[in-house]
Amino acid sequence: MVSLTSPPARVLVVDDHTPSRMAAVALLAAAGYQVDQADGGLTALRHILSHPPDLILLDVMMPGLDGYELCRQLKQSEQTRLIPVVFMTALSDREARLRSIEVGGDDFLTKPVDSLELSARVKSLIHHKRLNEDLDHAEQVLFAIARTVESRDPNTGDHCERLAKLAHAFGFYLKLPHQGLKDLVWAAYLHDIGKVGIPDSILMKSGPLTDEERLIMERHVLIGETICRPLRIMRGVVPIIRHHHERWNGSGYPDGLVGSAIPRLAQVFQLMDIFDALVHARPYKPQLSIDQALIIMWQEVELGWRDPLLMEQFEVFVHSDGLPVDHRLEAVTQSELDSCPIRAYG
Repeated sequence: MVSLTSPPARVLVVDDHTPSRMAAVALLAAAGYQVDQADGGLTALRHILSHPPDLILLDVMMPGLDGYELCRQLKQSEQTRLIPVVFMTALSDREARLRSIEVGGDDFLTKPVDSLELSARVKSLIHHKRLNEDLDHAEQVLFAIARTVESRDPNTGDHCERLAKLAHAFGFYLKLPHQGLKDLVWAAYLHDIGKVGIPDSILMKSGPLTDEERLIMERHVLIGETICRPLRIMRGVVPIIRHHHERWNGSGYPDGLVGSAIPRLAQVFQLMDIFDALVHARPYKPQLSIDQALIIMWQEVELGWRDPLLMEQFEVFVHSDGLPVDHRLEAVTQSELDSCPIRAYG
């Protein structure tokens, strides 16, 4: 069996004080790390962009680009944000530590640095970085699958991208906490990921589904839950994926949940999903205006499918300035509206 081992982690030591820099380099090299060094912030920045390290040991007080500003720039860049930064300085006051946290520093060591403490912290932070990278890659795979699913269905167009904008706007209007807002936006891309397990003959069927075919189609929420559940970062998205087809009166799927037993974010998401489908054209239905879409959605409320109070909030929102531009559409004719039955968007 071939043994696969990770290459030695690369550490960059940034310090304009040569004796301090060389002491850290020697300690880390002895511990088996591949060590690079830079004598200033600008030199370090160029090196990081061309040879990204697994961890940076960073002095604070340096001429030109100091440690705080270098760290701030690194943490704002998608390319370098996951690289742990450990501030290593003779400063030990509380203000210095607080500022290192504010700019995104991951740890703080005071000179002279204890060799055992340095080795332990570097090992721990590199381990966490590699776990975060694995998570990042897993998320990218999920979103790639979601894009593939959307491309299989020519009827939906840019539904997920529009839905993400709508989710951000409505979530902001509802004053959702940051994590709730993030879960709602991610659900916009991932809510139908389970359709990857639905046969094309059913997913792209132009006519009505048979009862058997509809049962197969409804499984997409369970498949999507199974795909996303292993990632802890998806724990707020999974209930939306599973329950965004439940109905207020219990007639939805997969669990027939009633009223407030339906996760709140799933209810919020459902309204946006329906609204986007109604106000954009599909091969089997015309594009409707905001008012025409709301008429149909209120008919569904009367059928017992939606929470009336949440629907009232949504109606106020869609008439507000916060509604995304690509959902502000012109009305179709009454004859076209009459030809669009309830749930023709599903």
